[in-house]
Amino acid sequence: MALQPGPEELGEQVVEEPEDMEDQDASSISPAEEITLPVGQGGEDESEPLLLPWDRFSAWLHCICVVGFDLELGQAVEVRPQQSKDYRDKTSICYLSFPDSNSGCLGDTQFCFRFRQGSNRKSSLGCFLETADRDAPVSLKRDQGHYYGYVYFRQVRDKSLKRGYFQKSLVLISRLPYVTFFHSLLKILAPEYFDKLEPCLEAACNDIDRWPTPHPGRVLSLPIMGVVIKVRIPTCYDKPGTSQLVQSTQTDSQVSIVLPTIHEVDLFRCFHPVFFHIQMLWELVLLGEPLVVMAPSPAESSDTVLALISCLSPLRYCSDFRPYFTIHDSEFKEYTTRTQAPPSVILGVTNPFFAKTLQHWPHIVRIGDMKSPSLHGKALLSSAPSCRTSS
Repeated sequence: MALQPGPEELGEQVVEEPEDMEDQDASSISPAEEITLPVGQGGEDESEPLLLPWDRFSAWLHCICVVGFDLELGQAVEVRPQQSKDYRDKTSICYLSFPDSNSGCLGDTQFCFRFRQGSNRKSSLGCFLETADRDAPVSLKRDQGHYYGYVYFRQVRDKSLKRGYFQKSLVLISRLPYVTFFHSLLKILAPEYFDKLEPCLEAACNDIDRWPTPHPGRVLSLPIMGVVIKVRIPTCYDKPGTSQLVQSTQTDSQVSIVLPTIHEVDLFRCFHPVFFHIQMLWELVLLGEPLVVMAPSPAESSDTVLALISCLSPLRYCSDFRPYFTIHDSEFKEYTTRTQAPPSVILGVTNPFFAKTLQHWPHIVRIGDMKSPSLHGKALLSSAPSCRTSS
């Protein structure tokens, strides 16, 4: 199942924007309230334009998907045809939302993937989002050519099922690279969804559509499922080397979660296995060299790839990168061909098949043992990480 800013899914009336606004009577257009957001550090006192229902949802997310396992079809996701005319997006989400079978991820696992947009779609919020995006650091601007997928995967034993396991993923699809924020959001949404199913997602979508749009420099209070998340989106005017931490005051009686960052990963935890190679890895990323990270789980592969990308901050990594990459990806042949030099891309993989397929790549980072299951990082501690480069 997939939930996207489509009011018909939540019992709302569909509001279509006319092609020529001048030919329409103003009374025929559904009203949307104009909200003035509080001014944050680095922000300006600006008002949001008139927004239609689900515009605020679209400013944060493209859609919310639920991916399950079908004995006949394998991984399956329901995506409404009007959401996308290109079903490559559906296929990509399908395969990237589940760990490889060799990963052995029991319990709950969170990871991130990134895939190329299947077709060009123009958003009705395009001009407004570009204006709101202008003050964001280059590394946090919206990705116009790719989508990010933030996954909460659950696999538990269930004897009542033929397969013997319950396997399902809740996935948030967005253009925003707010890794920490969306993973924190999933920790709230996913357990509720697995307990209450679709009604929970409907309530969550309504909550998100009441959020202010993501504006750099402003401290935002975001209510979701009875919890209030307080965050601040950085700006390009923030002083390098400092962080504008969000402070919780006595008046914030309803604030349940205060996030110190929306995007930063734990660099020490990610680089601990390859700490002695960190200088060389930084140089490889800076030069845009092809690099593959082989890890026992998608959580470890995606965290490591994102950590490598963030090493260049405040610069933006301009080459392609895939925190979690599978053999079903539409770019698999493009990235694994031996007829030409490896492209400038960083791949995070978990399938042992890649150890042979990508052995001609000049730079390979191995974290943990890809052949043995990794349960909560235990395989990482019992294996010898390595970093191989031909340069």
